[in-house]
Amino acid sequence: MKYKYLLFDLDHTLLDFDAAEDIALSHLLKEEGVKDIQAYKDYYIPMNKALWKDLEQKKITKSELINTRFSRLFAHFGIENDGSYLAKRYQFFLSKQGQTFPGVEDLLKKLISQGYELYAATNGITFIQTGRLEQSGIAPYFKEIFISEQLHTQKPDAEFYEKIGACIPNFDKNYALMIGDSLSADIQGGKNAGIDTVWYNPHHLENKTQAHPTYEVDSYQALLDCLELF
Repeated sequence: MKYKYLLFDLDHTLLDFDAAEDIALSHLLKEEGVKDIQAYKDYYIPMNKALWKDLEQKKITKSELINTRFSRLFAHFGIENDGSYLAKRYQFFLSKQGQTFPGVEDLLKKLISQGYELYAATNGITFIQTGRLEQSGIAPYFKEIFISEQLHTQKPDAEFYEKIGACIPNFDKNYALMIGDSLSADIQGGKNAGIDTVWYNPHHLENKTQAHPTYEVDSYQALLDCLELF
């Protein structure tokens, strides 16, 4: 076995964030009396993704992202609203969403049966990610769950992985593998830390970045097949 420690990204890799986000946004916007919910979603989703990219590049702080994204959303539609209050309500609704992709549980069971140690390595807000994992039912498959807010650093910083390694007994990065969908966070992060990576790319996206994964797979079965090569 070439690898022992499998570090899994959560959103878009194991957890269906798009489904969770859609439901949470619907609850929030209905609560705020928004009539054209789809118009608000259409503006919010790309704006939010851009803010997370800015966070990865240290252009903004986590606090700024969390507390301003919804005030920015409502301001776009000419409404002044309390971004901090809306953030808390959204977090509450999102924390109740535990949707996973089909086949996730079977994948994790097989990997454990083959002797791998599984760890979650996610950028996100502790309250939200722990709530979603609890709702999903997959939390027990991980020996430990590492969340950027708790570590006070995030992917793609090498420090994120260094702190993870310090928490895992006898950790050796040469036997670790980072698995995730994000080239800028997961793949670049693994590269920064000297850890091999798997780009989970089910939609066959083109890699236009300088983040080159060690391996690329388009399904959970392909991931299992890749690991069996070692």
